[in-house]
Amino acid sequence: MAFSRRMSPFHHLLANNLVANITNFTVWFALTFWVYLETRSVFATGMIAGIYLVLTAGLAFWFGSLVDHHRKKRVMLGSSVVSAGFYGAALTILAFTPEAALRSVSGPVLWIFIAVTMLGVIAGNIRTIALPTLVTVMVAEDRRDRANGLVGMVTGIGFLTTSVISGFLVAWGGMVAALGLALPVTALAFAHLLMVTVDEPPPPTGTDGSATPRRVDLAGTLKIIGAVPGLFALILFATFNNFLGGVFMALMDAYGLSMMRVQHWGLLWGGVSIAFILSGLLISRMGLGNNPLRTLMIVNLVAWSTAALFTIQPSIALLAAGCFLWMFLGPFAEAAEQTTLQKVVPFERQGRVFGFAQSVEQAASPLTAFLIGPLTQFVVIPFMTDGAGADAIGDWFGRGPARGMALVFTVAGVIGLIATVIAFNSPQYRRLSAAYAKSGA
Repeated sequence: MAFSRRMSPFHHLLANNLVANITNFTVWFALTFWVYLETRSVFATGMIAGIYLVLTAGLAFWFGSLVDHHRKKRVMLGSSVVSAGFYGAALTILAFTPEAALRSVSGPVLWIFIAVTMLGVIAGNIRTIALPTLVTVMVAEDRRDRANGLVGMVTGIGFLTTSVISGFLVAWGGMVAALGLALPVTALAFAHLLMVTVDEPPPPTGTDGSATPRRVDLAGTLKIIGAVPGLFALILFATFNNFLGGVFMALMDAYGLSMMRVQHWGLLWGGVSIAFILSGLLISRMGLGNNPLRTLMIVNLVAWSTAALFTIQPSIALLAAGCFLWMFLGPFAEAAEQTTLQKVVPFERQGRVFGFAQSVEQAASPLTAFLIGPLTQFVVIPFMTDGAGADAIGDWFGRGPARGMALVFTVAGVIGLIATVIAFNSPQYRRLSAAYAKSGA
């Protein structure tokens, strides 16, 4: 019960982040659905994923610096203001642009609209950096893995409601409906957060009481990370996973929409997103064990095995089962990394370290997302439609554009599985596990 009383303000923060996540994810999902339905271009949806990941990677370290140099509540409020501004600008573009211009993948207007909308989504990412640092302040060390499970559960609830809302909004009113909903809900999140009392230490000051320089300080952050044996290895492992994960961001919606209507895809995505909630609840009750890093490796073995198999046949049931398992395992991996960083990194540097990790890890995915859309559209889909792939394995794997996308998923899963087996048996994993155990001694 003491844990519950201490977490009361934290629960308010979780609820506030839930509202913000639902808003931003809804806009992102709706944009992807809408662009694909308007253009029928896998290239365009791949570019949306790439834009998201490039902006995330490019801005995360700066976001982390803002978190370290300002009160966390203040930067979270600022993120809502910036998101609302970009959503308003995107809605204005829609109002004054002919529909034909927004359907042209080769024209500039569509890409300007996508960029402005995605900047509003990206502004919300500062919350994903600020919230883990508040876990450090508000939760005892031996309970942080469980608190991180609650954070994962909030993310899951956001995905659950987002996919359903996005599908119906796009079917009913397109991006006008999605952005029209985003603006008042963002204002609601801002108003609620104003009323939440967050007991956090002030930004760090120098020995003379003056404010420390508000700079990014990449060198200092690298020094902190380098001082923990194996911490770079953890970040690099997550980076490789994200490199392969870019395939899913670029192709998943196109693959799902090739098999069902947008409303049905939204409902399916919402249904399987319950896995996020179940996973978060399980972590919040059971924790991650004595060695979260071992949990991370086991989770990756199962996740990549699933990725290699869920598109092996054109089956909605397989697709749903694969997405469910993938989402169920995701919070375990995220919580394991967050728990490690919260334990070994000083609080006053955590924003920058979380931001650095996000920047480096996400930097790999844009390359995949930018490449995989054109590669799938112009190489793999023809290969599996009437090319050598269709002749070789088409009788049992299937033929056509959807089976081309399916082949990309399978290959990515096999590569991820091999990489995880290698990492699990590496000396870097053993050193990092030992460093984690020692830091708690």
